[in-house]
Amino acid sequence: MANPIWIMTSAFDQLSLDQTVEKAKEIGVQGLDLCVFRKDGTRDDFVATHLDYENFGPEEAKKLIAQFNVAKLRLSIGAFENLIGGDPVHRIKNQNHLLRLIRIAYLLGGDENDVKVGTFVGYNHELGNQEGGFEKNLLEYQKIFGPIIRYANSLGVTVLYENCPMEGWRSSGHFGTFNNLTGVLAARKLMYALVPEKNHGEIYDPSHDVWQHTDPVEVVRHTDISRLKRIHVKSTRNNPDPFWGNMYPMQEIRAEWVEKLGITSSKNPWDRHHYEATLPGFGLGDSMDWRAFVNVLKEKGFTGPFEIENEAVLSKQTGKLGAIVQGCKAAVQNLAPLLYELGDEGWQFPASAYQQLKDVDRKDIPLATMDSLS
Repeated sequence: MANPIWIMTSAFDQLSLDQTVEKAKEIGVQGLDLCVFRKDGTRDDFVATHLDYENFGPEEAKKLIAQFNVAKLRLSIGAFENLIGGDPVHRIKNQNHLLRLIRIAYLLGGDENDVKVGTFVGYNHELGNQEGGFEKNLLEYQKIFGPIIRYANSLGVTVLYENCPMEGWRSSGHFGTFNNLTGVLAARKLMYALVPEKNHGEIYDPSHDVWQHTDPVEVVRHTDISRLKRIHVKSTRNNPDPFWGNMYPMQEIRAEWVEKLGITSSKNPWDRHHYEATLPGFGLGDSMDWRAFVNVLKEKGFTGPFEIENEAVLSKQTGKLGAIVQGCKAAVQNLAPLLYELGDEGWQFPASAYQQLKDVDRKDIPLATMDSLS
């Protein structure tokens, strides 16, 4: 089975859903992972809201399925926030928003249509700063996500975690940069043991391991392939820094010390780990072997989508729509020879592999909240 290539719609936050669908057709992908972030959320980096989640019911689901079938696209949805830590008010809002997205996925067919819900877990630093803080975060995850995953399971919906450590989620005055529990494979394996249901798994982004000097090929070798549902296509160019080494994040230092001694210093919360975000095949080079990575996924039998998450310095970060589209097109062309058979038109996703979304005609259900689950 040929792996489709999708786009995560955070790249097109300046466009409407209809415009984003047209761009997806122009670029030549087979699906969209629709970002549906809270409108009153606290994140301001790489976020978008491409569905009216406050007014989404069975009729809206039918219209969306029909729109995507006409465009010959598949879809998933997601929002990536801190659900077990951070400001307690926003924490509860994020949890309830995830429950809202699970309901939307159900109305769109859930696992029957391979409509998954993407999320972060986050991290609770009040617990994490205590002795045994990592284990306490795992237990907090179990307490919060156990009911959420069981609720999703009752609706035939799978929840997926992305592995970004969210290194910039706290100011660079903090020493550590581990701000999302799912940022390491060990945590993900422990999470599945603590919440054993089968309807949660992973969106794996290899770039986050590359800047941590971890080989994504080895991570995939040790990953339960039944949990792996999506791959994020994003690259990293690592930049060596002799002042801080590779184990510790760069720290925020007084400007006069930096100037006097000529050392590097963190200029913002995301400027911590000596790397640049790139896209495969689009400028800057790459610190990752995509051929080896795709080959191990094939060996393990991975059949899911490769989703372009465009945060590249030369593409999304330019703010220019033309460069954003260029970067996505380059990523598609770079992946095509690794994923597809060679035909008369070159390396292309086979038209015979496309499957329409089913018109599931789901009945409406009440909106769940964390209070109602308990």
